[in-house]
Amino acid sequence: MGDQLSEPRLVLVFSGKRKSGKDYVTHLIQERLGPDVCCILRLSGPLKQQYAQEHNLNLDQLLGPGPYKEQYRADMICWGETRRCQDPGFFCRLATRGASQPIWVVSDARRLSDLQWFWSKFPQQTLSVRVQSTEKTREQRGWRFTAGVDDAESECGLDSSVEFDWIITNEADAPSLDEQLQPILTLAKEAARSADL
Repeated sequence: MGDQLSEPRLVLVFSGKRKSGKDYVTHLIQERLGPDVCCILRLSGPLKQQYAQEHNLNLDQLLGPGPYKEQYRADMICWGETRRCQDPGFFCRLATRGASQPIWVVSDARRLSDLQWFWSKFPQQTLSVRVQSTEKTREQRGWRFTAGVDDAESECGLDSSVEFDWIITNEADAPSLDEQLQPILTLAKEAARSADL
């Protein structure tokens, strides 16, 4: 598999804890920009696909939010770590394959190696965004601390090692998401316009 990639105008790499609302926020961005302009890339998608294939599991259930995924989560994390150690860009390459829109939104970076891959491949275009919520809010959304998951690198790898370009606070008492996302959307629209020129 080669490293042939289409050249995006802007790559927004999102990270955040489980139940912080990363998917919700990245979906909002795609909704505002439109799917022709903006694609959402999930690093966990190819990871789960490969894991399901190698372990003969149900991919649809593994991609869903239910107990099936939770049953395999810890083992899947270990398996993914082993793959990343062998090849840090493995899942990033799989996730970006076929992406042709000018704006790429990576919804689930979990490790410094994820960010480093995008920074090395697209140094001018890549910006990092952290979505954060309090533990209380995350608990209201269904999060419960799980040893071996919430204290693993897949949840903590970007807690302190990165100066994010933006931090989005996904809380009821924070400024509205539309307000917080405005500078990101403005930049994305400018980047998309430059792609049309």
